[in-house]
Amino acid sequence: MMRITLLSALSLLAANAVGAGAQFQTHTPPGCRAFPGDVEWPSALAWKALNLTLGGKLIDGVPLGRPCFKPGGNQATCTAIEEHFTELEPFTEDPINVMSPYWQNNSCSPFLGSTGTCSLGNRASYAIKVTSAADVIAGIVFATAKNIRLTIKNTGHDFLGRSAGAGSLALWTHHLQEITFFNFSSTGYSGPAVRLGAGVDGTDLLPAAKAAGYRVVGGFCPTVGVTGGFTQGGGHSPLSAKHGLGADQVLEYDVVTAFGIRTTASPSKNPSLFWVLRGGGAGNYAVVISMTVKVYPDGPSAGAGFLILNDGDDTRYWKAMSAWFKHLLVLDKIPGYMKGVTMGRDFPSLAFALLPDTTSVTDMTAPLQPFFDELATLNVTLAQNSAFISPSYADWYASWAVPVAYSTNNAVGGRLVPRTVVQNNLPALINVFRDIVEVNTPEIEFSVINCITVNLTTKRIGNAANPGTSAVLPAWRDALFTLNFGIPFAADAPVPTLKFGQAWIDEKQSKLRAVTPGAGTYMNEATFDNPNWKQDYFGPNYNALLAVKNTYDPLGLLWAHSAVGSDVSWKPRVNGRLCNV
Repeated sequence: MMRITLLSALSLLAANAVGAGAQFQTHTPPGCRAFPGDVEWPSALAWKALNLTLGGKLIDGVPLGRPCFKPGGNQATCTAIEEHFTELEPFTEDPINVMSPYWQNNSCSPFLGSTGTCSLGNRASYAIKVTSAADVIAGIVFATAKNIRLTIKNTGHDFLGRSAGAGSLALWTHHLQEITFFNFSSTGYSGPAVRLGAGVDGTDLLPAAKAAGYRVVGGFCPTVGVTGGFTQGGGHSPLSAKHGLGADQVLEYDVVTAFGIRTTASPSKNPSLFWVLRGGGAGNYAVVISMTVKVYPDGPSAGAGFLILNDGDDTRYWKAMSAWFKHLLVLDKIPGYMKGVTMGRDFPSLAFALLPDTTSVTDMTAPLQPFFDELATLNVTLAQNSAFISPSYADWYASWAVPVAYSTNNAVGGRLVPRTVVQNNLPALINVFRDIVEVNTPEIEFSVINCITVNLTTKRIGNAANPGTSAVLPAWRDALFTLNFGIPFAADAPVPTLKFGQAWIDEKQSKLRAVTPGAGTYMNEATFDNPNWKQDYFGPNYNALLAVKNTYDPLGLLWAHSAVGSDVSWKPRVNGRLCNV
């Protein structure tokens, strides 16, 4: 893990700025944010004053690969950076670096130390280590007064590039780590709840919830922040088939608005802001300090998993997968029964399941038996097949979710698949699946599809699913499952390869769109340049979301790719500078 570099050479920076003189500086173009190198960019003394206001919590933006570019640098240090560059932790624990290789853009790749250049690229110029609402307010006041871009970063899980921003000041919320269980009381809900700081992720939350005797809806990947993009983007979970999306759990938010005012967003106070923060997208309406969500009594959870071999007979293999998707319609009727599958071309397909609140393995396995019987008639072999009871949800998670390998060197697209498509047009859907995984281009080594079932109807999860209750994309309520598909990149992949991969993902996502008309996409597992992003990520909610955006952030202090209002406020130039549309 890279050590954070605090501002430590402001006098030298000031001297360099003076030495450069006006010869290399230009004025900020009209209608644009100030950018490094502009005369209007805050001086070293201005940054120093902000740092003093923050009590020393202003941080220099430093690319993770910077040590590899230092003349005479330590090769062992650079080798260590290279070895861990595709892992999650260096990015989750860093104030400005994000995981997506597309947004890193090789602007400081440790693998190019001898031949490349090192610049911040899309990364923030400075970051505030946020430990209180006062830090956020100071950042908002400074960014507004100095006309600079403001971004928000927690862990850096971000395929849309929302937490990156060239020439920006980042609000790094990862150190807002409150986890407080208590009894919540309001007109709409009275019962157990937990208040979560914006920096809490699954790694923190799962053991704390288990110790308190509860389970909480959180992401599949343990390092995903619960309060940020996950919940504000909707947030699907292994527990969604039982309790709903992350956004369905929220009781209230503690926020700082774009005006620098700390307030509460709840059903009774700032209700439109409360509505938009539950599924309307992250980093675009207000800065969340914490949220309070429902929790549920913990209990035993059944888990199951099996592997379906592809022995080279593609016709037989895809008949087996078609049978699985048909059987999902049967399993969908069992409350709380979550099913997942990972499909590829040249490796076994992994399926796994969760059924909370049961002490009987039979409750888990019996519903799967008709599918296993059909596999036998197809002469398809199960390579592995196991099921057991875990004493708690956290234990189930440790057995079935944590072992999944996650890396940063990939690109992802996705789609919500309605029940009606599986019922009425499954062959066409399977053809698109085959097109995605049967890769036939040398630039892409392989691709995989991950499908997770959800049942988010009002009948299953209650009033939280009622139309208009939250800003969650309505297509979630009709979906049988959500899917994401991805491709890996070599750790040292050049920019043209990254761009080719992004275009390939876009093409496949459009094919999924064609076979699922009127559906949508989970915005956190999607592409930033989807031309249909308004409909796919926000659906019929878009105009109402835009009205709330214009109310709480009329000047567009908060801006993100493919976010509500982003196309009518600012547009990044080639260097990343934001200018009016």
